[in-house]
Amino acid sequence: MTIGRIQGKIAVITGGARGLGAAAVTRFCEEGGIVHIADIDQSTGEAFAARLRESGYQAEFHHLDVTSENAWQTVLGAVDAKHGRIDILVNNAGVALPIMPIDERPLADWQLVMDVNAKGVFLGTKYVLPIMKRNGSGAIVNLSSAAALGQWQTMEGAYAASKAAVHVFTKSVGTQYAADNIRCNSVHPGPIDGEMAQAILGANPDILARRLTRVPMKRLGKPEEVAAAILFLASDEASYITGAQLSVDGGAVAQ
Repeated sequence: MTIGRIQGKIAVITGGARGLGAAAVTRFCEEGGIVHIADIDQSTGEAFAARLRESGYQAEFHHLDVTSENAWQTVLGAVDAKHGRIDILVNNAGVALPIMPIDERPLADWQLVMDVNAKGVFLGTKYVLPIMKRNGSGAIVNLSSAAALGQWQTMEGAYAASKAAVHVFTKSVGTQYAADNIRCNSVHPGPIDGEMAQAILGANPDILARRLTRVPMKRLGKPEEVAAAILFLASDEASYITGAQLSVDGGAVAQ
């Protein structure tokens, strides 16, 4: 019998009902994880968890608005009460808006993006840390973006700012809690084939073509390619890695 890379570990993955998050959930299940899917989309999340259980995996859904402090306390408390620990938290939930000039961006748009992408990561981390400290170990993987690292002339400003916040926050957590045997790292996807890229780039093929001129591999990434990076950082294979960033972007920010 092959033992999975996170066999028996308790994982919470936000934004796990579809897209990149769902790819991570699937990969974690395949590698032996006990996965709690947390998402604001209840119907899609519940159906996805049911399909995974039918396939023999251990998966459960929790409704979660990542901007709500009470919701975070409820979900993480429920997982902790059931298992007595949380080994892995993947802060994946995020939103993106179509590109527009910064001087035309409504304040409400900016606040929405910062609330979901930055505040949500802070709240999840804040409330999982005491659980991980109590149990003497843990791994947190935060989804940032290539937008946090470069090519800012072509990036949507609110999204880039929110993901830069996640990038720096990850380094703070990773270093400040290393002595507690808690690791925290960030994954930085470039343009990935899915809803997020469509939200930012739109359906115009010319916009996508221009974006891909900044990607040396000349293609969109696949959700499964990002999921593999998340899995690595969450697993014991990355036991001496904390406060680090891993770009999955086809070489975009390396040019």
